Amino acid sequence: MWYSKFMFTGIIEETGKVKSLVFKSNGAEIVITCNTILEDIKIGDSIAINGVCQTVIQYSPTEFVAEISDETLKVTTLGNLKSGDVVNLERALTLSSRLGGHIVSGHVDCKGKFVDIEKLSDFYNLSFEIPQEQEKYVVYKGSITINGISLTVAEIEQNIVKVAIIPHTFNNTNLKYLKIGEEVNIETDILGKYVEKFLSAKDNKKGISMDFLQENGFI
Repeated sequence: MWYSKFMFTGIIEETGKVKSLVFKSNGAEIVITCNTILEDIKIGDSIAINGVCQTVIQYSPTEFVAEISDETLKVTTLGNLKSGDVVNLERALTLSSRLGGHIVSGHVDCKGKFVDIEKLSDFYNLSFEIPQEQEKYVVYKGSITINGISLTVAEIEQNIVKVAIIPHTFNNTNLKYLKIGEEVNIETDILGKYVEKFLSAKDNKKGISMDFLQENGFI
């Protein structure tokens, strides 16, 4: 089966566990134990680990191995993982896949911090602090990826993002293991970045602005 090298949906297929994380002179090697996602995987395929796109370099029926670069260790939380930690896993899209979440690249923009949890009758409100410079890419009712999970922004106040989590998502991802103050991987909506790039382009001759996009229902 053909897999995209760079596109995910943010719909977690299963959780796995870190078997080992070994640091090397130029990065690290991680071994993840899991089940479902290894059914038709092959060497070179991409798997998102907590939202970070990684390449499979070895696998068996119960685990796979990936190499983590120095840059990935700096930008993401993968370097904080320990043996036994639960991670969210998703294979890259296939040509026949449904796009159940939103377009996710697996290239993490920054690390955020888990700051609050509110349990309501049948779901949870989770709040995360993101770097101030990333706030411009987050919009109310827009999409955001947290630890690889496609979520809808329920509220944004300055650089605090609140998301509403249904019981299924809470119970079938590693969100339920988060502790206050713990770091998470954040990927903002890629469409917002393209809009910013287009608005700043020198060939924007028609004078398209944020006001124009809002007035015409694009944002």
